[in-house]
Formats: sequence, C-alpha cells, structure tokens
Amino acid sequence: MKQKQTFSDKVFQFDQELGNVKINLPELYKIINPYSGRNKKQVLQMVQIFYQKYFNDKNKRRLILGSSPARRGSAITGIPFEDALNLQKETGISIANFHVNNAASNFLNRVIYEYGGRHKFYHNFYLNFVCPLGICKINSKGNQVNCNYYENKQVEEMVTPLIISALKTQISFGIDTSVCYCIGSGQNYQELSKINKNWGFFQKIVPLEHPRFITQYHPEDEKKYLHKYLNALMGK
Repeated sequence: MKQKQTFSDKVFQFDQELGNVKINLPELYKIINPYSGRNKKQVLQMVQIFYQKYFNDKNKRRLILGSSPARRGSAITGIPFEDALNLQKETGISIANFHVNNAASNFLNRVIYEYGGRHKFYHNFYLNFVCPLGICKINSKGNQVNCNYYENKQVEEMVTPLIISALKTQISFGIDTSVCYCIGSGQNYQELSKINKNWGFFQKIVPLEHPRFITQYHPEDEKKYLHKYLNALMGK
C-alpha cells in the first residue's frame, strides 16, 4: 500500500511544480521563480531539508499569508519569510551573494521564538504568500525593485489564476481553514478578502501589520505588535 504523503512531501512537490510556471508579464515587470532559476538545485535541496525538519508529519496547520516574496529574500531562497543567512545555518546550504537578513524575517523570528520556538511554531503554522512567486519591475532609474501582485491591475489579472490554483493546492496539504492570517493589513488584506469572498477558502481572515511597516515606521511599538501577533496566533 502506498504510504500517505507527509506535509513536507506535499510542499516539496508544490515547489517543484512552481518551477514550471511561466507568466509573460507586461513590459518592465517579470516573475522571479527560485524553483527554476540559476540556483534551482540549491533552492530545492534547501526546501527539502527545511520542510523535512519541521513538517515531516501529517498534522493540520493554519495558514499565514504575505503578499509576494521579496526580490532579494524569499524569491531567492524559496522558503517564505526565512532569510538566506538563517537558512544556511538550518540546512548547511548557502546561496552565493544572498545573505540578506531583513527586517521582516527578524521580526517574525522574534514572534516564532516567543511562541515557543521553531518546532512548536511550524507544528501549528505554514507560511507562504498570496502570490507564491516574486514579482519585480524596472523603475525609472533602470533598477529592479520589488513589486506586489496587486500594484498593477494587469499584472494582478495575469497572476490571479496562479494565486487561486496555489491556494487550492496548499489547502489540500492539510490546512485548517477556520482562520487564515494575512501579513499586510492594508491592500494585501483587502485583495485576499476579495478572493476569499469569491472562493470561500477560509471562514475568517485575520489581518496583521507587515513587519516592515512595524520596524520601519513604528519601531518604538515593536513589542506591542509582537504581542498582537502572538495573541492572534493563540486565538486570544
């Protein structure tokens, strides 16, 4: 009898399949796909080691969704909200020239630590993005910059089939759909709420401020937002 797939098996298969996604976005925009890029081999090794370490079971988990992977963050490592430096420590694999330790992962690392550590946190939660692949655009100076899936209407329409398909697939991993946590209490929350209204994926969506918003604009209130995250995740 074929053994039932673990949560980590399903994530690894999902990420491999994302490597086949190609979307020709409008001029000045492009998809960043870590599962098919020049670091594909290291990324998939990293994904396999990381998820086997924390998700090698058949537990149900609640979903936490950001908007889109950052250009020099998760869009390179392939593991949501985990920076390259931490992943090198976790997996023993390094990705050349990408050791960015960003504010978002630093704040979330604090949340994870206060929740009870990585094993406890990942036992209960699975992180990803509404749009699971990164998007960048060329700005007026000719530089690549981060772009969220909702910043351009045409881009959003073109990635929506991927968004819906990815959410359906991830829910099938064994997601507790009674609640979804949305990182980004502004437009990401609005757009995810619209999607949920049409598709009924989750019973409710809880908005949480983006860590970059917290650390950049309200560093003095970081402890307050940390407690807000913890209370939400603990259902208080």
